[in-house]
Amino acid sequence: MSLARVFLENLLPVMLLAGVGWLVRRRIGIDPKPLAQIVFYVLSPALIFNLLVEIPVALGDMLRMAGFVTLLLAILATVAWLTARALRLSRTLTSALILTVTFMNAGNLGLPITQLALGQVPLAWATVFFSTTALLSNSVGAWVAGVGRATPARALAGLARVPAVFAIPLALALRAAGFSLPPLAAVPIGLLAGAAIPSMLLLLGMQLAGVGRPASVGLLAASGALRLVASPLIAWLVSPIFALPPAAFQAGLLESAMPSAVLNSILATQYDVEPEFVSGAVLFSTMLSMFTLSPLLLMLQ
Repeated sequence: MSLARVFLENLLPVMLLAGVGWLVRRRIGIDPKPLAQIVFYVLSPALIFNLLVEIPVALGDMLRMAGFVTLLLAILATVAWLTARALRLSRTLTSALILTVTFMNAGNLGLPITQLALGQVPLAWATVFFSTTALLSNSVGAWVAGVGRATPARALAGLARVPAVFAIPLALALRAAGFSLPPLAAVPIGLLAGAAIPSMLLLLGMQLAGVGRPASVGLLAASGALRLVASPLIAWLVSPIFALPPAAFQAGLLESAMPSAVLNSILATQYDVEPEFVSGAVLFSTMLSMFTLSPLLLMLQ
């Protein structure tokens, strides 16, 4: 399979949907903030909850993948923090850099690309990867963003307003207890979950349409290099610690190479932590990922 075919069959369909969002904002001028709030408070928690309840992976295997993701993100956050210290960045830019390097677009890009390129079994593992990053980005990520403008204690208290912080432990508790939701609850949650990924892709395009010329090209380049190149290399190095099966390794490596997450822009806007830089990093890494993901997909396939 050629690089061109990998791109056309696995990456371009996802990018086209994001392109619709870009056109909607450019041509009609729709403000993405209401959609961002709907995704943040309603659709994303429903997707995470639904995936965790329905995923066909044993709880022990889920914990192994979660451990792998947690270690990967911890290493990335440390590398980003050290980079910020070396560059003598401000508190807000430090928080912004940590967000853009640590949290990847494992959901609205990672899941559809994994499904298209690798199939259903790796998709199940990718769902665990995404759920873990969602938990950490909506909790630790929100705290990192809050620290840019508030004290650590106040940023920690702000996590009580993040819905996914409550959706994930609730789903895991119901799964461990073997409890099945009645159709009255399962059907609407499933419908909301089904709307999450298309909405995230539309939101990605709408947010990218509002990104102007980047103010710090050098810092964006550093963020992009850490996110797209260093991240999969670190994932490849730490994966043997957790003895991941081949399908899990494929999913984990592919997810680790995704560009910076749309949620980073939402968090940066919510907490007023260098939103222009964060949106620029999302745009830069998303555009560059078309060139870095294609050879990785060719290798994995």
